[in-house]
Amino acid sequence: MTVAPARTAELSHAERIRSVVAAATSLGLTTAGASYDLVAMHVVDDRRLVLRVPDDTPLAVEMVCAPHGKLGALAEFTDVSPVRACDRIRARVMLSGELTPSGTRQDNVMILTLDLARAGIRRNGRVDHVHPDEVFAAGPDALALEEAAMLGHLDDDHHDVVTRLARLAAPEVRRGVVDVRPYALDRYGFTLRYEYAQGHRDARLLFPVPVRDASEVGVQVEALLLRARHRRGGATHL
Repeated sequence: MTVAPARTAELSHAERIRSVVAAATSLGLTTAGASYDLVAMHVVDDRRLVLRVPDDTPLAVEMVCAPHGKLGALAEFTDVSPVRACDRIRARVMLSGELTPSGTRQDNVMILTLDLARAGIRRNGRVDHVHPDEVFAAGPDALALEEAAMLGHLDDDHHDVVTRLARLAAPEVRRGVVDVRPYALDRYGFTLRYEYAQGHRDARLLFPVPVRDASEVGVQVEALLLRARHRRGGATHL
C-alpha cells in the first residue's frame, strides 16, 4: 500500500525533536525572570543546546546575576509547515534544564549551554516526553534542513504533481476535497493535507524506499507518480 496509517514508518519522538530543533531559526526562552525570543542564536553541539548571547542583552545580564552561575530555563521551538494550509503548526518542542556559561567567549558574545533535564513534544493534541539520552542518541531526519525549501518549491511550482500524488489516497479521503497541500516531508515520505469546505484531513504517502538524502527524493516521487497513473477514479477536484 502506498498510503499508510500515520504511525507506520514515522519518525520517532526523539528524531522529530532533533529535526524541529535543527530546522528552527528561532526559539522562545523562558527563565524565572523573563521571556525572550531568540533568533539565529542556537546550535546543538556535544549533546547540549548551545546559545550565543550578545553581552549587551537582558539574557546575558540575567545570566551574570544568576545564583551559583546557573539559570533554570525552558526553550520552546515551534514547527510550522512551510506551505499555506489550515492549522500550519505541526508540533511544539519543549526542552528544559539549566543554562550555564561554557567558559569561552567570542567577540563580545556569551556562550551558554543548556544541560537538558526534560524534553517533550506536543503533536496532534498530545504531549510525549522523551528522555534526554534518547534525544541526543537520535539524529535529525535526513531531510530536516531541506524540507521547507522542497515543500515550498513543490507547492509553488509543481502543484500539478501534488494533485496527481493526491490520487493515491483512499476514496473517502479524496471525496469532497477542495485543495491538497504538501504539508510535511521526511525520509519516509509525504504528509498531504486534504482541505474541505469544512475541516481538513491528513494522509501519509510513503515512498517505496526511504531516502538517505535530498538527492534521492526525485526518484521516489517518480515512482509514486507512476503508481498514481494507474490509480482509477477520484474526486472531482483531483
